[in-house]
Amino acid sequence: MTHPVLAAARNLGPQVRARSADIEALGTLPPDLVDRIRPTGAFRLCVPDDLGGPGVTATESLKVFEEFAYHDGSVGWCVAIASTTSVLASYLPDPHAGDLFGDPGAIGGGFVVPRGRAVPVAGGLRVSGRWQWGSGVKHCTTIGGGCFVVGADGRPEPRPDGLAAPFVFMDPDDLELFDTWDVAGLAGTGSVDFEARDVFVPEGRWVQIVAAEPVRDNALSRFSFFGLLASGVAAVAVGVARRSIDELVKLAGAKMPQGSTRSLAGRAATQAEVAQAEARLAAAWTLLLDAVDHAFEDAQAGRPSTIEQKRRIRLAATHATQTAADAAASMFKTAGGAAVYRTSPIQRCFRDTAVAAQHAIVAPRTMETMGRMRLGLDTETSTL
Repeated sequence: MTHPVLAAARNLGPQVRARSADIEALGTLPPDLVDRIRPTGAFRLCVPDDLGGPGVTATESLKVFEEFAYHDGSVGWCVAIASTTSVLASYLPDPHAGDLFGDPGAIGGGFVVPRGRAVPVAGGLRVSGRWQWGSGVKHCTTIGGGCFVVGADGRPEPRPDGLAAPFVFMDPDDLELFDTWDVAGLAGTGSVDFEARDVFVPEGRWVQIVAAEPVRDNALSRFSFFGLLASGVAAVAVGVARRSIDELVKLAGAKMPQGSTRSLAGRAATQAEVAQAEARLAAAWTLLLDAVDHAFEDAQAGRPSTIEQKRRIRLAATHATQTAADAAASMFKTAGGAAVYRTSPIQRCFRDTAVAAQHAIVAPRTMETMGRMRLGLDTETSTL
């Protein structure tokens, strides 16, 4: 049975696709489109049941990301980032969990890597810093930033209770956004810089992601946070690449290359490129879903993801993302001159997957970590 959120994503797909030019021109999701997506629950897929979450499995969440991305890469990306952020609702104490993620209209985002400074004060932290890659922050209701707790001299100094590197949740009104997002692909995600200047964050409105224990024990909180984030990026890339293949097929049947007596579809090279791209993408997507399914079944049974399960998920996520980028690049090349125009969805798919593949969590170098582990070498696994 299709989950209601996935069904809603499929129904909204044509409306999302029709707004692609607006999304790219604005550099962010149009507010009215955000308002159409919000009631589906797609921005908060991983909120736990007791806070009104939609109750998806990890695999179902990936299918939602992939579906939105098929119609528009930027929309799929914003949905994926918001939903993976919503996993942290299970790690926040009350009342913060409900305040930040209990509302059906809640949308979270931010940047996990510690770029800010948090000074302990009575009742919480005083936070200052500037973060990049704030995907979707223009429509977020809460924005997080990774920080180091510092002492009076500004150097890292954990609190006596061990708080060292919290991901703090801040109100959008307390932050300044900078329109720095002038990029090649995923241009509509609004992944701008954001800055905090001495913002007060109340006690406990943060998650120390690497060392955190969930407050709410559920299948998604037992699943790897970083694994879900990497899989979400991969799902977006796969959806965009699937669209690029479909667009090439549509173009190839009608296009007669200059100087040729055969259509683009009639060329053996085109036939081979399409078949290979389809096979590689489907295989990579199947590998990812299988890895995620295997770990999530254990999570549902009460067992947290093992190191090997996390390794396999990250291996599959990187492979799927890079395979998707290769497939979209192949479709762009095969399409010829028709794909160089901004009006061509094939060139946009090419640009969007190329940018997705640059994300640090699925970059080619992450394969080194997976290889080290497979070879039995000592490897840092805290962010696996």
